[in-house]
Amino acid sequence: MRNQPTYPVSSVDTALLLATVLRDEGPLRLTDAAARLGTAPSTAHRLLAALVHRDFAVQLPDRRYAAGPQLGAAPVPASRLHAVALPHLRAVVAAQGESAHLVVRAGADVRFVATVECDAVLRVGDRTGRTLPAHRSAAGKALLAALDPDELAGLLSRLPPAEADRAHRELRSVRRRGFAVNDQATEAGLTAVGVAVPGGGVGISLAMPRVRFSRDRLAGWVAALTDTAVAVAVGLTDEPGWSHGSSSA
Repeated sequence: MRNQPTYPVSSVDTALLLATVLRDEGPLRLTDAAARLGTAPSTAHRLLAALVHRDFAVQLPDRRYAAGPQLGAAPVPASRLHAVALPHLRAVVAAQGESAHLVVRAGADVRFVATVECDAVLRVGDRTGRTLPAHRSAAGKALLAALDPDELAGLLSRLPPAEADRAHRELRSVRRRGFAVNDQATEAGLTAVGVAVPGGGVGISLAMPRVRFSRDRLAGWVAALTDTAVAVAVGLTDEPGWSHGSSSA
């Protein structure tokens, strides 16, 4: 996970946050943007004007602001992801007794967009908003394994050579098995199992304390996650730009 700058420039940080919100959550009115940032409307207006000037945002005919061409597009807006996926995440958590996470890939990273926690006293908590290297997280590995080889090579080329080689070897295994495991690669004492949602860019994982991980239960967790991922993909089928099909992960 990236370290926060020692001396962040607050206005730049807030503008980047706003651009990310527009990309991931969809169009916002000025007053909604101000509320989302916790700033005065005049401040939000200045930030939006700067984003529009540099093509990171556009103003729509109804006066809402949306992500501009410089940002590209999220696989599907977070609000839509929540509406479709959360019922299925709650069901798999109720059945399996472990916490579930929903992530989206952002380049070489994954960002957690939703968590449903289990009821156990010792459990993995809410990770919403956190960003982790995709090649270390369970759902992130499943998403990377589904990529075109050239795109994957480009992403992993940013890593030190030895780490990139290890990632390539592991992702070949993930591609064959159809799921990935993160055994304390991102946090001591935490293990997770992840799969990709068919269609691209979205992944689901079950995360648990390492002491509750069992190889005997792995097949059941993978089957439950796979069924959940397919159900989410079916719910997203009507999304513009979403291509529902089989995944190689």
